[in-house]
Amino acid sequence: MPDSNGTSTGTIEDRAKHVRERANWMRRRLLKMIVDAGQGHPGGDLSATDILATLYFDVLRLDPTNPLAPGRDRFVMSKGHCTGALYTAMAGRGLFPEAELASYLKPRSRLNGHPNRTYLPGVETNTGPLGHGFPVGVGIAVSGQIDNADFRTFVLTGDGELQEGSMWEAAMFAGHRGLGKLTVIVDRNRLQQGANTEDTNGLEPLGDKWRAFGWEVVGVNGHDHAELLRAFDAAAQPRDKPRVIIADTCKGKGVSFMENQAGWHHGVPNPEQYAQALAELEAEIA
Repeated sequence: MPDSNGTSTGTIEDRAKHVRERANWMRRRLLKMIVDAGQGHPGGDLSATDILATLYFDVLRLDPTNPLAPGRDRFVMSKGHCTGALYTAMAGRGLFPEAELASYLKPRSRLNGHPNRTYLPGVETNTGPLGHGFPVGVGIAVSGQIDNADFRTFVLTGDGELQEGSMWEAAMFAGHRGLGKLTVIVDRNRLQQGANTEDTNGLEPLGDKWRAFGWEVVGVNGHDHAELLRAFDAAAQPRDKPRVIIADTCKGKGVSFMENQAGWHHGVPNPEQYAQALAELEAEIA
């Protein structure tokens, strides 16, 4: 985990081991939240877990006791429906008590189905409607550029979200501005609600499209913590253009009956499925 100055120490292997342990805890905890709430988006939560664990437990420079510190890194969860993974990462980093996760989606809870910055410190902007978070993230990065600020901006998007026109307008503007402190991560699980992304509205050649808008493009295995760490370490180096990390992921990662199944975009495991999921995740960490 980063120190107070946001500097991660140790070898890549040691850092990856720590992130892997936290990601496993996140998966187990978010599934309990979904089961207890009776609703949620487990497929996308699980595909994004390793990315979020890498960010929150190694990369992001932030102070949980002062979540609005001017020098903090900014993170925008553009795929805002995947709050199970986001809230577990935030709680695990200390932005609010882990016990509060039990209130997920309950009346008057701060932990809404879509993140709300009015209720929850540490949320940079309200998201949920797809195509909205990334443009806000670009605006945040532009403000930092104008102020010559040190903070970095990170945005996590879904791949189905890239079918929204607002995403490419924002990508074009970020490339035009040369936003070197902006990093976008695409959760490329290739599934969206009910179908494959390529059957719905094809995205390939995805890397070439980003390059055409003036972006550096990096491809990684989105479940390999060492690969993710190396990509984020490289993104921290000075550059004159924004970077996109296209993270190849598996929807429902870590739970065999959910993996690569569009039907688990949203849904709730029954008691037998939940027990199986926990057993598989506990065996993985053992």
